[in-house]
This record gives sequence, structure tokens and C-alpha cells, in this order.
Amino acid sequence: MKKIKLGTSTLEVPSIAVGCMRIHTLSPKELGDFISFCVDNGFNFFDHANVYQLGKCEELFGQAFAETKIKRESVIFQTKCGIVKGDGKTVAFDFSKDEIINSVDASLKRLKTDYIDALLLHRPDILVEPEQVAEAFDKLHSSGKVRWFGVSNQKPMQIELLRKFVKQPIVINQLQLSITNCTMLSQDLHVNQSYTDRAIDRDGGIVEYCRIKDITIQTWSPFQIAQTGLFQGSFIDNEKFPALNEKLGEIAKKYSVSKNAIAVAWILRHPANMQVVTGTTKTERLKDCFQATDIRLTHKEWYEIYIAGGNLLP
Repeated sequence: MKKIKLGTSTLEVPSIAVGCMRIHTLSPKELGDFISFCVDNGFNFFDHANVYQLGKCEELFGQAFAETKIKRESVIFQTKCGIVKGDGKTVAFDFSKDEIINSVDASLKRLKTDYIDALLLHRPDILVEPEQVAEAFDKLHSSGKVRWFGVSNQKPMQIELLRKFVKQPIVINQLQLSITNCTMLSQDLHVNQSYTDRAIDRDGGIVEYCRIKDITIQTWSPFQIAQTGLFQGSFIDNEKFPALNEKLGEIAKKYSVSKNAIAVAWILRHPANMQVVTGTTKTERLKDCFQATDIRLTHKEWYEIYIAGGNLLP
């Protein structure tokens, strides 16, 4: 498995992370086997959030991981906090000191661990008081409960506001990216073009900012259909994306891999050294993702896939 450095941290991590949002669909035995498969094949980075099934995913993972007898220090646990749910729906975002600390304590208990390798603030909180975030991070870091910190779905100035007060480096920004949902890349191609809304900068130059500040971009929903709401399915073998699937199939045949592998390789080809967060519980899909780490698409191939995905060049 290809390794990358996680921001300015001391962590060397696999370029593919295992997202744990859907692990509640597995039986305890299936989940234990899945975790063992992941670790045995180099997928030792597990991405959680306190809101995944209202904590049930963390709890199930913690129980299954304990049964595997895998050494805790051989894996990397990441979780997220800050989204408040009520009746299964998001009712608020809360980056207050108490919410952050209490959320981490609850995640530690569910995951059956003494520390979290990386904690992300999950989506922006309009009412954020960065001084409180700083106090929470200081307490969690000094107590050894959290080693590294990051954010999710944040723009440059939101991160800069945090950096003004937070002592610990922000080493991660988790952002949505796929071939069909890549405005944070495509807007850079349409600079100064007033005749198209493709020139609208919706993200504040977040990709360039993260590269300048040595913040690792983690990409979630790498197969997600664009602009249809969250979790509406994959473009792989989707009849609504014939041109994209034809191109992915053509290039997959050249490299003797699957379409899934090429879709992941497309993201990994970006020189920002992004880390792809999968959402699958299928080992075959993970094997496809593993294949992607050995592929370096050419400029021509990358742009051919980009265009086939419905994106335009100026």
C-alpha cells in the first residue's frame, strides 16, 4: 500500500482510508473479518464519526476490533465531532468546548480505546468560538486522548480563524470529491470567465490553500454522483453516465484493473497527495481501490476521464 505523510504530523498513513459509516450492515463476525482483512492488506486507517448511526458504528467497531486481538498501535483511528442529531436528523452544529470534549470521551468509550489518532471537526459551525475549540484541543491533546487534529468541509478562512487560536496544527481537511463532483478542481480551469458559472469560486481556493499549508485533503464519496444530494449512488456502471463508464472501461482494460480502481487512481493522480476515504464494506471493492495505488494516470488519461464525467475545458 502506498503511504503518504498526514499533513505536518508524524503519521505515515495509507493513501486509502476505510470509511466506517456503513459497517452497521455487517454481522459481528462479518465485521471482525472485514477489519482483519483491512489490516492484513494495509488498510489500517479507519475513519469514524460520532453521528454514524448515532454512535452505533463506533460501538460495533470497538467490540469487533477487540475480538480480533489486533494491536491498537498498529492501526489508526480517526473520528469526527460537532454534528448534533435529534430524531436521526441534524439539528445543529456545535464546536463548543464541552461538546467537543464530551463527544471524544463518548467515542473513546465506544471504540474501546484510550486515544484517538486524529479528530476532525465535522462540517462548519456558524456559531464557532475558536477560543473554545482551542481550549478543547489543548485539554484533549495534553491528556493524550487525541494526538492530531483536523477539520471537514471547511474553506480557507474558516481554517485560518481556527489557526489564529488553536496551538495544534490542522493536518487534515476532509472534502467531497469524485469525477462527477469536482467543482473544487474544475473552477480553477475557468478563471476570469464571466459567461459561465463554472468560474464561480465556491470553495475559496481550498485545494491550493491545503497544499500551501501542508494540510492533507481526505476525499469522501469518491464514486458519488454529482449534485443529486448526499449518498445517491455511484456512477460506476450507472446508465446515466455512459461516456464516463466507456472511458473508465477503456483505461481499466489498459491497466488490467477495474473501473473502480481507475476512479480512485484519478483522485490519487492529483499532486496534492490526497487520501481517499472509501465507504464500502465489500472486500472486493477494497481490492479494487488497492490496485489504484500502483497506477499513475497520464495527463491525457486524467483529462479524458474528467471530460467524460461531464466536466468542460475552457
